[in-house]
Amino acid sequence: MAQIQLDLAHAYRSNPQSDADYALLPLKMTFRDGGAYALLGPSGCGKSTMLNIMSGLLVPSQGSVTFDGRDVTRQSPQQRNIAQVFQFPVIYDTMTVAENLAFPLKNRKVPAAQIRQRVGQIAEMLEMSHQLNMRAAGLSADQKQKISLGRGLVRPDVSAVLFDEPLTVIDPHLKWQLRRKLKQIHHELKLTLIYVTHDQIEALTFADEVLVMTRGKAVQMGSADALFERPAHTFVGHFIGSPGMNFLPAQHAAGVLTVLSQPVALPSSLRLPAGSLQLGIRPEYLSISTAESAGCLLAQIRQVQDIGTYQLLTCEVGEHKVKVRLSPETMAPTIGSNVHLRVLDKHTCFYQNEELVA
Repeated sequence: MAQIQLDLAHAYRSNPQSDADYALLPLKMTFRDGGAYALLGPSGCGKSTMLNIMSGLLVPSQGSVTFDGRDVTRQSPQQRNIAQVFQFPVIYDTMTVAENLAFPLKNRKVPAAQIRQRVGQIAEMLEMSHQLNMRAAGLSADQKQKISLGRGLVRPDVSAVLFDEPLTVIDPHLKWQLRRKLKQIHHELKLTLIYVTHDQIEALTFADEVLVMTRGKAVQMGSADALFERPAHTFVGHFIGSPGMNFLPAQHAAGVLTVLSQPVALPSSLRLPAGSLQLGIRPEYLSISTAESAGCLLAQIRQVQDIGTYQLLTCEVGEHKVKVRLSPETMAPTIGSNVHLRVLDKHTCFYQNEELVA
């Protein structure tokens, strides 16, 4: 295993002039030895570019990649001792499950007894011990991808195992099982695992720390709790959560906060910069009241949806829609009625130029 440090930027075109020319904007990032990480963001945000730079499939146009302090920027994946698992299964149909799992070890001339022991260990972890002598050609897509995962994990001496959206072809129920299995394998083998996905559930349930990316920029790395409670960037607030964080335009001047033309009383302990802001609050942390009180905005109910495990209200404050998530036992107000939304509490965040205000 290795600690991976990135200090780089990457552009696919020569002589980049603006941020839009970069696939990866300048960043400094450290992935600890033995950690489980996810790179999360929408398609085209730079996740796979970063992964391919770490693996050695791509050389960054600027900067360096180091493994345990050793510069590997121009080394191949073989020289870096990287294992990579791709979106679609890469296996040999003519071989058995055992032969597929053993292939990376045989290429490195590992003794036969060690190969049998390691293949047996990985097959047991993946719950494939009963299929070791089966030909891979007859297996389902999810079983083939389990073999591909096993081939990535079978080498005990790898610097890191990199996963590029490995569960795309897997049935949703089996995705949950494989994520759980990968988490268990990580705890047992202590490998450095880095996992690319656009699915926040995959990222937050698999990784100890998640790196959220947008438009080639790494905007926040943190635990699931940190990303949910204190998004460092408005994109993180939008992207994490279902539904995402509510954002309302606000103005602060001389101790007076105005949100969508409505004055909101500020507690004396709250210090905010002057000027234009955005107030951010999760639907889970909004509460409603029929009576006016401090820290509230007047809103009108436009839609009530019963999701089963919760109720989702859509309210209008001026021309802005605000989502409120209530427990199923709560008596929801009727559509068209006016309510007061409590927008100021310990969970409220403020943003200026898309960045979290300390």
